[in-house]
Amino acid sequence: MNILKYIVMVVILTIAVTCITVPLTGRKQFTAISSSEMNSLGQSSYREVLSDSKLSTNQKYINSVKKVGSKLTVAVEKYMKENGMSKYISGYKWEFNVLKSDEMNAWCMPGGKIAFYEGIMPVCKDDDGIAVVMSHEIAHAIAQHGNERISQQMAVQMGGVALSTALSQQPENTQALAMTAFGLGSQAGVILPYSRKHETEADELGLYFMAMAGYNPKKAPEFWKRMQALSKGCPTGIFIYAPCF
Repeated sequence: MNILKYIVMVVILTIAVTCITVPLTGRKQFTAISSSEMNSLGQSSYREVLSDSKLSTNQKYINSVKKVGSKLTVAVEKYMKENGMSKYISGYKWEFNVLKSDEMNAWCMPGGKIAFYEGIMPVCKDDDGIAVVMSHEIAHAIAQHGNERISQQMAVQMGGVALSTALSQQPENTQALAMTAFGLGSQAGVILPYSRKHETEADELGLYFMAMAGYNPKKAPEFWKRMQALSKGCPTGIFIYAPCF
């Protein structure tokens, strides 16, 4: 067997081993990083964003986000455990914060680290609106969209080295890569949209998660319409947090 065939075989076997299935949608995806590593990276990235941001002092916003977050995550965890899918939330330690900013943004990092920006709260209007946004962001995390993105980017930019190696040899570059993979740019609050495939999948999963927690999925189109009205010329569609918002 020549070296080229050997390399191709190794690549194929690696992909086969690291392909997993997204819960509920059944889509196959390639992820090269373990869940525990992603959770740790999400934790460190979350702390970095919080340290560079100001926390909201709006108690109404804080209480609403935490209330909806608790209800959603309890329902999602219950469903996952009852259906043999606990591995998708293994090691998750949910955390909810509201950041002082007029930006209409929100996100969830691996491990269940969630942040809302004050600017999106008036668009949400009520608990159903908050649930629309939060369930969508939770879906990104549970579907491991960040893992999928960073695995692809590390393969291209860093030659497919292990995450631990990348963090030790190129910590700043790797952290910046992680922020991009989680939907944030190099500066906190600059949101880079996921791919159309990921956004569609997060929308679908988000509706399931809303229903599990007792929220009305039919409220989702109303939220999207409000977002679109404030989009300032951005393309219409399911890209919620495009940079031009």
